[in-house]
Amino acid sequence: MSRKAVAVLYEAGNSAKEPRLLGCKENELGLRSFLESRGFKYVVLSDKEKLLDKELADTEILITTPFHPAYVTAERIQKSPKLKLCVTAGVGSDHIDLHAANKAKITVAEVTGSNVVSVAEHVVMQILALVRNYLPAYTQVIKGEWDVAAIAKDAFDLEGKVVGTVGVGRIGYRVLQRLKPFDCKELLYCDYQPLDPQREAAVGAKRVTFDELIQRCDVITVNCPLHDSTRDLFNKEVFDRMKKGMYLVNTARGAIVNRDALVEAVKSGIVRAYAGDVWYPQPAPKDHPWRTMPRHGMTPHYSGTTLDAQKRYADGTKDIIQRYLDGVAQKKEDLIVENGEFINKSYVQPGKV
Repeated sequence: MSRKAVAVLYEAGNSAKEPRLLGCKENELGLRSFLESRGFKYVVLSDKEKLLDKELADTEILITTPFHPAYVTAERIQKSPKLKLCVTAGVGSDHIDLHAANKAKITVAEVTGSNVVSVAEHVVMQILALVRNYLPAYTQVIKGEWDVAAIAKDAFDLEGKVVGTVGVGRIGYRVLQRLKPFDCKELLYCDYQPLDPQREAAVGAKRVTFDELIQRCDVITVNCPLHDSTRDLFNKEVFDRMKKGMYLVNTARGAIVNRDALVEAVKSGIVRAYAGDVWYPQPAPKDHPWRTMPRHGMTPHYSGTTLDAQKRYADGTKDIIQRYLDGVAQKKEDLIVENGEFINKSYVQPGKV
């Protein structure tokens, strides 16, 4: 076996006994027999640092995941002369230096659509958890307490509120679809391009500018890619202009929200509560301030890695690799960069929001 594929996946320990947990190191995305039958040595790691660096020199295919991202930097790409294909098992390839990949003519592909329903459901769950003040209520029960007034004084209905999404792609649109039955006062979105009028009418949403969105919304959900224009998008200057007492949910990428500015916005009451499952870096260090800031509903990054989603992105990863090995064109929607060019323009649009 002269060819090599490497996957970097999280360790699952006892949880790996669930065979449908395909995205962990132990269950290997279910790819071992397939890759070995095609003449590949298949190396699966959880270590994203020294052990990965030792494998790069002769790696042809590198499989990574947003949930345990191995940061594929320009330096690492330079140390990987045989690397031809980077596959993101899931959605979101911002952990890869795409400009460096283009320069090296490396194809970067991801399993588009594999977890959009999973993430959209998670967004709605966290919006409701914040607005209804669920987490403090649950904590009361665990602690043996009973103080209805302490919970009710910060609990609201979602009906009648103005809710907006930053980004209205596959996930953002599905969030709007799921919010429509709640009879919100308005559903707003901002994006670099408008929805088709029929799709816009179907969810009853209105396109606005980013400035209008942050000033009008009671609830904002972040559903855009991370790129140069969205990194630190929610910073101190933006928080100072937001409607005071709003709720913010971010399941896109942690680096879209400035870490320290968010903590101050929550403490000051500009942000009544924050939730999401994305951090920077990941895994989040134990002393990450979002762990201990008040009024949050943060989780580890799992919104897009339900067992249903894992089946979809494991199958999709195999399909991308099989197309590469067979010399068959990749599905256009799965491609991020190929032959030195950006195929997915959402990663390079300076006017995305």
